[in-house]
Amino acid sequence: MPLGSRYISHMPPASVYLDHAATTPVRAEVLEAMLPYFSAKFGNASSTHRWGREARAASDAARERIAACLGAQPDEICLTSGGTEADNLAVLGGWRAQFGGGRPGIVATPIEHKAVLQAVHQAAREGGDERLLRIAPSGHVDLDNARAHIRDDVAIVSVMWVNNETGVVQPIAELAALSKAAGAVFHTDAVQAFGKLAVDARTVPFDFLSVSGHKFGAPKSIGAVFVRRGTPLTPLFFGGTQDRGRRPGTENVPYAVALATAMEFTLREQHAECERLRTLRDRLEASLLARVPEIVIHGRDAERVPHILHASVPGTDSESMLMALDLQGIAASSGSACQSGSVTPSHVLSAMGVSPELGSAAVRMSVGKLTTDADIDRVVAIYPDVVRSARAMSGAF
Repeated sequence: MPLGSRYISHMPPASVYLDHAATTPVRAEVLEAMLPYFSAKFGNASSTHRWGREARAASDAARERIAACLGAQPDEICLTSGGTEADNLAVLGGWRAQFGGGRPGIVATPIEHKAVLQAVHQAAREGGDERLLRIAPSGHVDLDNARAHIRDDVAIVSVMWVNNETGVVQPIAELAALSKAAGAVFHTDAVQAFGKLAVDARTVPFDFLSVSGHKFGAPKSIGAVFVRRGTPLTPLFFGGTQDRGRRPGTENVPYAVALATAMEFTLREQHAECERLRTLRDRLEASLLARVPEIVIHGRDAERVPHILHASVPGTDSESMLMALDLQGIAASSGSACQSGSVTPSHVLSAMGVSPELGSAAVRMSVGKLTTDADIDRVVAIYPDVVRSARAMSGAF
């Protein structure tokens, strides 16, 4: 049975989906696990009757399963509506909890997802001292620059584990250690890291960590933030005592079950699937370089996760490339899904020192469960024609 066959997808036969970093289809096993909590087991987990107790048992079990997948304890898991809320709660809630203690500093990088960057900007509007670390051309955080900025007046440091555009892996263990030595709380956005790297709270000293279910086979609008025991956190929402007051509101039991199920399947298959994805991505990359030698692969010289290929072709722009690919039935992205349709240079590539012309031409292709060898063959075969069409559309040639 092909790896993708247990995923829910109704794409036309000629279509190729290369946007798994934006979202993934829901696993059939995940849908099957969550469906009873929409019907027979519909109770509110805060109710004391049989229906409520049934929902509470499922919610508690899901939290335990999610914790086990992260090397955590159940009370360290706070369920959220997704990665954006998880990032906001960790960054802004973590900063607010410490700001009154004489630590105004909030440190991040200019290549973070906007969910982190906008939270950092909000902290600055509330009196925080915003500091963005320098990024090397490879896409890595400059560790010397980090040592200069992470001082004893810093409340929280937030650095994403894997960049969502380039796939570059950051030295999270070193950055977390630097932060702890300065007395700062450390957060990492692991939305693109979970299922691709070893993410374990027992071995890496992060205090907060964010994940988002729709990146690995759960539905959209479910995520979690790991909150290490003893780490201060100010809630963003008010109105109830659910989740120890960190995130009040009626618990989303079916989606909690879905997240737990997706995480377990992802970890079970991680090693074999990552090897398969790396083979597909590397073959795609080598073949495109052979057919379009002027293509520029961003982050090529850095450690990258196995599923992301971020590239620019001189003389094109991302909008024209994406349109030309779409006309051929191929789905890709300009980088962050939140920036689709924009031809302004990627803020990630700008921070890496990439020229505005190349930054505006960047396209991200990301392989996943639905990707086959035949898909790679098709993309490689039509790619030179896609480039010619994009250049014609952009008026460059």
